[in-house]
Amino acid sequence: MSRVYNFSAGPAVLPEEVLREAAEEMMDYKGSGMSVMEMSHRSKVYDTIIKEAEADLRDLMQIPDNYKVLFLQGGASQQFAMIPMNLMKNKKAAYIVTGQWAKKAWKEAQIYGEAVSVASSEDQTFSYIPDCSDLDIPDDADYVYICENNTIYGTKFKELPNTKGHTLVADVSSCFLSEPVDVTKYGVIYGGVQKNIGPAGVVIVIIREDLITEDTLPGTPTMLKYKTHADAASLYNTPPAYGIYICGKVFKWLKSMGGLSAIRERNEEKAKILYDFLDESSLFRGTVAKEDRSLMNVPFVTGSDELDAKFVAEAKAAGLENLKGHRSVGGMRASIYNAMPKEGVEKLVAFMREFEEKNR
Repeated sequence: MSRVYNFSAGPAVLPEEVLREAAEEMMDYKGSGMSVMEMSHRSKVYDTIIKEAEADLRDLMQIPDNYKVLFLQGGASQQFAMIPMNLMKNKKAAYIVTGQWAKKAWKEAQIYGEAVSVASSEDQTFSYIPDCSDLDIPDDADYVYICENNTIYGTKFKELPNTKGHTLVADVSSCFLSEPVDVTKYGVIYGGVQKNIGPAGVVIVIIREDLITEDTLPGTPTMLKYKTHADAASLYNTPPAYGIYICGKVFKWLKSMGGLSAIRERNEEKAKILYDFLDESSLFRGTVAKEDRSLMNVPFVTGSDELDAKFVAEAKAAGLENLKGHRSVGGMRASIYNAMPKEGVEKLVAFMREFEEKNR
């Protein structure tokens, strides 16, 4: 059985080199006589794995020393609660609602304090990013929250919002490590790794040290305090050890590819192939405002539910997997994360061209 081109939004395609390396080490990691899956997270061998992973991530993103890197569990969705629990000192926060995940985070924050929506693109099915240059942010807001790349709707903030001096918190799950980023512009950057970095079960939180305090909302569980995990270097309890090990391998793969500037060029090249075809196609069309298009998630439609379903079925038969759009929007979506090779996108476009010819 040969490997398919997997366009899934997450869990998603991983670099083949990483999978092969992990397969080779599955029974015996570097002469330890055991798999990383079986290893104590308190062992010397594992300590090297997690420390190296953090060092490589710091190197890739040029993370300053006054930021902590935490490898946590609970996915991005658990952060929807952890963020207000740890950061809502004034019980007030501003949310920019540009998709389903930002909306879920905003709703969750309302449990803990006053979460104000200061901008939204829901009026046009989240197909664009609103102007965030002069938002009405409450002076006493503890932070401004965005979901930087919208997996479902295929939009991306090309410019960060003007937070008017407030801490910026960003969910970057689906654009994590897809391009260089200036960490100092954020108070918190976090993301589930199952899209661009590793297997499901790990969420990485990069948080400025001054935001990590004992002063959390009353009733915050020990496990949901950033301080608990920061003080214990992500080893307060058993972490998602194997997932972190795979993330570490992906960090090394990214470095071998030339780092984040090189990966951005590669991602831009892949996305251009697909967007150029969508812009000239008489059957398919993209659903996102051109200036807000994501490099990672590309939604498109034919305009007919019947044709969409036919396309997804025939693409699957041709070895192009997981192209069905999110259940909330329908149509198709190609997620073309870092590990998707250029040939995969070329194959997809060739198939779309052929499908268009047959279904005019």
